[in-house]
Amino acid sequence: MLPRLVPVYFKQGRDADFDTQLAILKELFANEAEFLPEVGLGDSLPEADAVIFPQLLGEAYRCLEDFRKIDLPILLITSEFGTVLMWDWEIASYMRSEGINMFAPNSLEQSQKVLKMLSVKRQIGTAKFMVFQDNPGEGFQAPIFKRFYWWEDECTKRIMDSFGVRIEKRSFNTLGAYAKSLPDEAALAVYEQWKDRMPLEAINENQRNSAIKVYLALREELEKDPHIQGMGINCLNESHYSDTTPCLAWNMLYEEQRLIWGCEADTVSMLTKYLLHNSLGAPIMMTNMYPFLLGKAALKHERIPNFPEVEGNPDNYILAAHCGYLGVVPQSFATEWELRSKVLAIVDQNATAIDARLPAGPITLVKLQPTMQSFSVSEGELTGYAQYTDSDCLNGAVIRLENGKRFVEAQASHHYMLMTGHHLEDIRILASLYKMSVEVI
Repeated sequence: MLPRLVPVYFKQGRDADFDTQLAILKELFANEAEFLPEVGLGDSLPEADAVIFPQLLGEAYRCLEDFRKIDLPILLITSEFGTVLMWDWEIASYMRSEGINMFAPNSLEQSQKVLKMLSVKRQIGTAKFMVFQDNPGEGFQAPIFKRFYWWEDECTKRIMDSFGVRIEKRSFNTLGAYAKSLPDEAALAVYEQWKDRMPLEAINENQRNSAIKVYLALREELEKDPHIQGMGINCLNESHYSDTTPCLAWNMLYEEQRLIWGCEADTVSMLTKYLLHNSLGAPIMMTNMYPFLLGKAALKHERIPNFPEVEGNPDNYILAAHCGYLGVVPQSFATEWELRSKVLAIVDQNATAIDARLPAGPITLVKLQPTMQSFSVSEGELTGYAQYTDSDCLNGAVIRLENGKRFVEAQASHHYMLMTGHHLEDIRILASLYKMSVEVI
């Protein structure tokens, strides 16, 4: 879906410059936006995703109330290069000081990003997430899993109320039984199609077949409903319903269909990934946060004797690990990738896990806050990886933040998304489009 833009002109000043610039914009963004008929400032607006001003005039200062009536994002793209003209910063600053938010892109790339964000904003109201679970919190490690907000009805309602995303719940027990019932021949046929693309030599044939059968079962569900944009499974807490884990399936479905996945059926993580990955295009995945400041509480959970040696203040470092390795990292995001045997004791002996690495360098930690009205964001550096034999962290990422104490005090969850690169400013723009805020920690 392309975002629908309404070009707006000043009634007292529309001239050839407006028409010339509008024609340029229509050509420049022909594949990224749908331009509706032009409307005079102050007139009624049609149903649209944003208004766009191809031209600003000094008349704007005398039209403040007309700007206040616009209940849509306002784009200022007033140069032939797809950016705002520097002469228009004055008007944009004035409007912002009066509480009117405007988007004034400073590069063609930023304009394109904003249009992509608007496209996702338009589509999200039709999206559906399907999660497979039966009695969340009642399975393995119940005292831990019963604390998670994403299984609360309140959380599901907030996701629907804030973004229109529907959460459809299905039985993991039924899914697991169906996957196990599929013939080995079906799994082998899929393996023959994928074997040159996925390194699976570290697992045995039974492990491989079970993992691929989960992919087949999930793909069947996905094909029934085009509105499904994300899937999740309560794969750890209710792991007794399956003889494997869905890690390989999530990799295959992302690489094949760009499906958003949810480890542990974490719908807040799924929504965060959906918004950011589809809007910004950057690699993103979910993992657990183990700040060095937590000391023995973190070390005990991962069954490791100590945190790795680091440069500078250890208080500013985090060990990131999930299910024995970094977590579910699709192959196209990874610098190294292999499917290995399971690590965690609470999953079936036949289960598998992905051992993969994101590139070292700039990293962004982000997750939606429980109210769904704010993003929690930290920018840092992925400095390297740490390995501990006979532990639940055979290959975890080491991340340096600017202020580790502040992160521990204000973090939104033990689950955070890792995004390759620094994306704070783009997240600020995205949040503004949804009338949300950003908490930088």
